[in-house]
Amino acid sequence: MIRRVLAKHYRPDPGAYRPSWLSVLGHAKDSLWSIDLFRCESLMLKSHWVLVVMDQYTRRIIGFGVHAGAVDGPSLCRMFNRAIREAASPRYISSDNDPLFRFHQWKANLRILEVTEVKTVPYLPISHPLLERLIGTIRREYLDFVPFWTARDLENKLLSFEEFYNDHRCHYALNRDTRGEITTRIRPKLTDRDSYRWQSHCRGLHQLPVAA
Repeated sequence: MIRRVLAKHYRPDPGAYRPSWLSVLGHAKDSLWSIDLFRCESLMLKSHWVLVVMDQYTRRIIGFGVHAGAVDGPSLCRMFNRAIREAASPRYISSDNDPLFRFHQWKANLRILEVTEVKTVPYLPISHPLLERLIGTIRREYLDFVPFWTARDLENKLLSFEEFYNDHRCHYALNRDTRGEITTRIRPKLTDRDSYRWQSHCRGLHQLPVAA
């Protein structure tokens, strides 16, 4: 009811727009990571949960944590620690209002890492748009075509996609650059139209041209 009334009668001043708190934090490099969980099934029809961690500033994938079966507090902490094992901890973590992120083990783990948790707006998926779009990309461009057997098999395949997504996949929002080019400022060798070769990624699922 309130939403319908506001949509009909509320006309905010365009000049009075202020960015959200998440937007402000996200524009500070390495200060905010977004995390979320999604589920997928193995060839044996066993449920596996995947925790994906994304840097809000560069939009690159930090890592994945995989767990077979139901997720509890200790397993959620293991998944997160596994996902960030090769990166320094950020100042803030953005998570939704999933009950899993209310476990006292999860809260204690963040206190040990000295990370502050920032919650999204309840029942509003668009408050986590970049991460929701990333999860959709992982499903559409990879997991829908790549079966897996075990949690270890799934993790290895997700790491292959992480390397492709961060270092080789072009993004329109970055002027068709890759995440690696934005973060390292290293320009790849330009591909000559008459002299190139195809490079395989994600176990042959994706093929990209590179300079010969």
